Amino acid sequence: MTRRAVALASILLLTTALVRGETHQFIPTVFYSTYSFAHPPALRIKPGDRVVTKTVDAGGVDWNGKTVASGGNPETGPFYVEGAEPGDMLVVSIEKLETNRTSGYSSSLLAPYTVDPAAIAARIDRDPKRITWTIDKARGLVRLDDTALQPSGIELPLKPMLGCIGVAPARKEAIATTVPGNFGGNMDYASMGAGAKLMLPVNEPGALLFLGDGHARMGEGEIVGTGVETSLDVEFSVALVKKKAIGWPRLETETHVMVLGSARPLIEAFQHATTELQKWLVADYGLTERGAQILMGQAAEYEIANVVDPSFTVVAKIRKAMIPKR
Repeated sequence: MTRRAVALASILLLTTALVRGETHQFIPTVFYSTYSFAHPPALRIKPGDRVVTKTVDAGGVDWNGKTVASGGNPETGPFYVEGAEPGDMLVVSIEKLETNRTSGYSSSLLAPYTVDPAAIAARIDRDPKRITWTIDKARGLVRLDDTALQPSGIELPLKPMLGCIGVAPARKEAIATTVPGNFGGNMDYASMGAGAKLMLPVNEPGALLFLGDGHARMGEGEIVGTGVETSLDVEFSVALVKKKAIGWPRLETETHVMVLGSARPLIEAFQHATTELQKWLVADYGLTERGAQILMGQAAEYEIANVVDPSFTVVAKIRKAMIPKR
């Protein structure tokens, strides 16, 4: 089978699965603080199925304002995807994200890794205050009304996103939900929102998909250590590409293809993302090895997703319109 035929077969598989799927309503009552094969499936779903569910905030507070889990990004799931086996690729389409309460919280000081050490020493106001934001869905805004903190207040557009989405790691590891890696996890990418299609490696039977750490919005880099943390209503669907191993999470939006690499130091995360993007362009878009490098040299874009988690995350991306036609 030619490379083009393989790509077309993969597209057909995804499309067929999405047409045939069922919709599941799932309200979580148990939440997990590790990504692990050891957690029992919360729900078994098939490729093409759609799930309507909820997440609690990073501190374990739910949509009713009730604390239902310990902090540290408690996750909804895991969702067991029938037929998923190690070496496959799971495709998660985020169809809808909406805030489901009227408040969120954030930190208020720039995190130590984000500024010069001298700037931290020079701070006059050092108190690590938690800030409460009002979520105004009718106006599509998050709002800070505390005039003692900012006399004019602050209003910013609502932009819900998931800080955490990942599968069970390889080698039977259990990894804290504060950590990102090649399994996904706490990548904290501000554009992980509705309309994004995330591709993750399958390491365990059923993939075991987790999600959580919802934000009403977040700046790039998560430079105060949080977004506007809140609970979310989430709708997603899953598809499966058999025997397609990938090294790092891949993401597709309407305009870009991208890869999220995570590591410390930051340069290593950059290298992971760059390497995987080149592999993707060669494998699925018909570029030669050197051709992919030439294209990336003149068209690649980068974002820093987070510099506050145990591993940092870098996004390497390229605009779809710049990829040569086959």
